[in-house]
Amino acid sequence: MSSPYTVHVAQSMREIDAGQWDACANPEADTKGLFALAPGLEPTRDGVLPANDVERFNPFITHSFLNALETSKSVGSRVGWTSVHMLVKDAGGRLAAAAPAYLKTHSMGEYVFDHGWADAYHRAGLPYYPKLQVAVPFTPVTGQRLLVAPGHGEAARQTLVAGLRALREKTGASSLHITFPTRAEWETLGASGFLQRTGQQFHFINKGYADFDAFLANLASRKRKTIRRERKAALAHGIEIELLTGAEITESHWDAFFLFYMDTGARKLGTPYLNRAFFSHVGASMRDHILLVMAKRDGRYIAGAVNFLGLDALYGRNWGAIEEHPFLHFEICYYQAIEFAISRALTRVEAGAQGEHKLARGYRAVATFSAHDIGDKRFARPIDEYLQIERIHIDEALREYGELAPFKKGP
Repeated sequence: MSSPYTVHVAQSMREIDAGQWDACANPEADTKGLFALAPGLEPTRDGVLPANDVERFNPFITHSFLNALETSKSVGSRVGWTSVHMLVKDAGGRLAAAAPAYLKTHSMGEYVFDHGWADAYHRAGLPYYPKLQVAVPFTPVTGQRLLVAPGHGEAARQTLVAGLRALREKTGASSLHITFPTRAEWETLGASGFLQRTGQQFHFINKGYADFDAFLANLASRKRKTIRRERKAALAHGIEIELLTGAEITESHWDAFFLFYMDTGARKLGTPYLNRAFFSHVGASMRDHILLVMAKRDGRYIAGAVNFLGLDALYGRNWGAIEEHPFLHFEICYYQAIEFAISRALTRVEAGAQGEHKLARGYRAVATFSAHDIGDKRFARPIDEYLQIERIHIDEALREYGELAPFKKGP
């Protein structure tokens, strides 16, 4: 019996109908009234995703976000991210499934590190690049990667995975990497022969706190006092905090924020991944899904952080500062995010990759996932053995972090 689906590759998000893409990416989304939730409203879930492991709305897999990356040229062949988005269409030509995919000539901007694998290929005299990456560029945020439209189930998903594997072979890519998928996708891909990898991040989990003080009351006394002291010190020297959303965010705000982003990024990373045009594009197309936290002293902005909003979570992304002040980073990126999430009844705050220091500030260790299809089986076997050991270490680390969490002990 022939398949009702056909497979296509799009070299730009502009080739893809935005409504059809978003129906695959966020089929349950209802973003009306995103900022209208009353303070203190109890979250519907205790920081945990529903049984199907799918958020109601993830901003990073929307057509708008991915298109802003391309339109601004933050993503493209010149920077080693060539768009090859995988599309599955039904008999009527409508999108049944999709995956954001890129041919890559390096391993930067992924936050799942495979440099050792590339070195092994190089030592064997074989090319590791290009490789095929299913991901949201520069965004270590868990979300669906195998996007399936309502009414299309496992057959469309399997066609999508088969299409990705065929694309890897057709392009001569050494490997296929699906990074930061949901746990359910990770398990499905593992059953399909992908190598499974785990990692860790630190998230704030909203336990239905009425306000920030209620959150603090759940911490051990010493940690509670430390956070209060840090918040007070951060706002010394006349520093004021502004929270901006929607139409409140202007191009002048983006100008100021970009200076912070460039300064911090240049000192830590070399060349920052995102350019100024990206923030204008995403600010115009997704302004109702952005929270900009800005710090001002003596009438001018000195630091800021950009966050994206889902219906279930607040995602902290980029931060920067042109003045150094003790604990200001913690205030802008962590404490203001927690306070905002509680006021909007969001279930959690995801503050990006790495950062054990987040643990002492009320964040909890959680697992992240990736799946890998290595073309050359001579390399796949030792990589699989390595990943098995790595998963054991990650599990142990998650247990240890759980014991070190700053919350009160006992019933």
